[in-house]
Amino acid sequence: MTPRPQTVWITRAQPGADATAERVRALGHEPIVVPLLVVEPTADPGLDLADVGALAFTSANGVRAFAAICDRRDLTVFAVGQATARIAREAGFRRILSSDGDVAALAQGVAARRGEIAGVILHPGADEPAGDLVGALAEWNVPARRLVLYGTRAAELGEAELAAVAGADVALVYSPKGARALAEVLARRPAPGLRILGLSRAVLEPLADTPAAAKVSAPFPLEAALLNLIDR
Repeated sequence: MTPRPQTVWITRAQPGADATAERVRALGHEPIVVPLLVVEPTADPGLDLADVGALAFTSANGVRAFAAICDRRDLTVFAVGQATARIAREAGFRRILSSDGDVAALAQGVAARRGEIAGVILHPGADEPAGDLVGALAEWNVPARRLVLYGTRAAELGEAELAAVAGADVALVYSPKGARALAEVLARRPAPGLRILGLSRAVLEPLADTPAAAKVSAPFPLEAALLNLIDR
């Protein structure tokens, strides 16, 4: 039996939300793009590459934010997942090494090539990253530091946006911060028939007390694994 088309609320911030919408549509479902988070760049991140030997990105937004403030593309890039690697390639980076999985998998991948890198690993990204890459690298004795390039804040949804998602079958959630924002929305506008799909178990934790038809985490922290849950 062919699964019925479902309406899928995409809660992640732009510009990633639109890319996800295309993937959802390609699966035969109807995406509803109503982000719960808004990305805001850091005013003065204090970029210093003097001792940096490579870059490590855990999100496409991190790549975009770095590329917007720095024109260097000669540094080696370590990236979580093919999507982040693809954005790095499109931004003009030439040497990109990707690791499927989570922050721990990326740290292990970086450590395996530590002998090829002369300098510190710089991790450009959000003020509240999904995982502690610098800490994970420290466990492998790899020197690293963060560079905060952007933050996110909860979006202010109007009546039109709330009405658009009122009948959604599924909500896709990508971060604990996004889950907290969803929990706040559902506290005001309960949707007990909504299936909530999260990128990981940790992502869904803020929704523990939120009534829903189901809360399911992807077996791997990859968007492809998350989207596969829609028809299950």
